[in-house]
Amino acid sequence: MAVWAIGDLHLSFGIPNKSMDVFGARWHNHAHRIKEAWQAVVASDDLVLIPGDICWATNLTQARENLMWIDSLPGTKVLLKGNHDYWWPSSITKLMALAPPTCHFIHNNSFLWHEIVIAGARLWDIPNISFDAAIDFNPQFDSQKEVQSIVESDKIYRRDLIRLETSLKSMPSSAQVRIAMTHYPPIGLHFEETEASRLLEKFDINICVFGHLHQTKPHIKLFGQHNGVHYYMVACDALDNFTPLKIL
Repeated sequence: MAVWAIGDLHLSFGIPNKSMDVFGARWHNHAHRIKEAWQAVVASDDLVLIPGDICWATNLTQARENLMWIDSLPGTKVLLKGNHDYWWPSSITKLMALAPPTCHFIHNNSFLWHEIVIAGARLWDIPNISFDAAIDFNPQFDSQKEVQSIVESDKIYRRDLIRLETSLKSMPSSAQVRIAMTHYPPIGLHFEETEASRLLEKFDINICVFGHLHQTKPHIKLFGQHNGVHYYMVACDALDNFTPLKIL
């Protein structure tokens, strides 16, 4: 059994005018390429972590077709909300009612798989933390960014810090491996510490996977190990030919 991670699938099955092709040749036919790469490396008894931006759906009906596509792929999947997952309901009850057989959701809770436990929260832009040095900016991606005031952005971030702590608190102490998923990076590009990264250390997290960053420069080293936590950036377009990254 292995553990893989791939984020920012940005699926658009049944959702008109949301093809990722508009973001450049890198994204051409990306769902098919993800499927081929996934089936080539992931076994049925593996675990796959998907830290947000699952699909462009705006409601549960649209989301279901995309979740069923994920369900059809090998492995057990654990999904987290991203900033573009507008379909994500407010309650775990509604999420569970939507869940296909192989899909599980992190929503103020944790998920135990054998002796591995997964928790997390979406997070948001962190004050005074910038990733600009690692990005080749694309006007198409920039046009998709949410625009908030500094005060509003900070409010969202602090609310998600509470959600992160709630989820981490639910992790059983008996688990041998402790994994956190966030959508936004919880630590700076050069390991500038944040309230989020300190929470991960407080709860003895071994691995943290996240995405959100697109158009990353290939020559820039992205994250690594800091204070006992190994940080993996797994946005699908930053991975090798959209292939899930093996983390365990």
